[in-house]
Amino acid sequence: MSDTPEDRQVSDPQVTDPQVEETVTPAEVRVRRSPRYFRFMITGAILFAIVALILTFSFPENPTYDRGSVFGFLLAIGVTVGVAVGAVVALVLDRVTARRARSVQADRIDVRVPEPGSSPVRHEGSQPEPGTNDSSTSDTQS
Repeated sequence: MSDTPEDRQVSDPQVTDPQVEETVTPAEVRVRRSPRYFRFMITGAILFAIVALILTFSFPENPTYDRGSVFGFLLAIGVTVGVAVGAVVALVLDRVTARRARSVQADRIDVRVPEPGSSPVRHEGSQPEPGTNDSSTSDTQS
């Protein structure tokens, strides 16, 4: 089996179904880059978790709490603050990049495919297809 264009089946709906209606409308759209908020929040949480670990071992041990408890408290606070700081950084970057947005031309393509079993859409003044039963243009009398 080869992958030459002659061997492949065409799956374009316009080729196989003449009833497909396609409308192309030009439009102007704004394109800009935006940060991924979740990634910034995760990065902030990881950075502040590392800071909590460093702070736990940088100070002398407290006789009231062991290092695991201190790390747990600092981790809970640090991750919360890290997520918030990451979100704020992402929002600031989003506002900065919004100024660099560009306007470009794009084509909007609307494709309408009739539902199976429904009659095809006829335009004003067109004749029904041969073999269809259309009572509005029938010449038979009851």
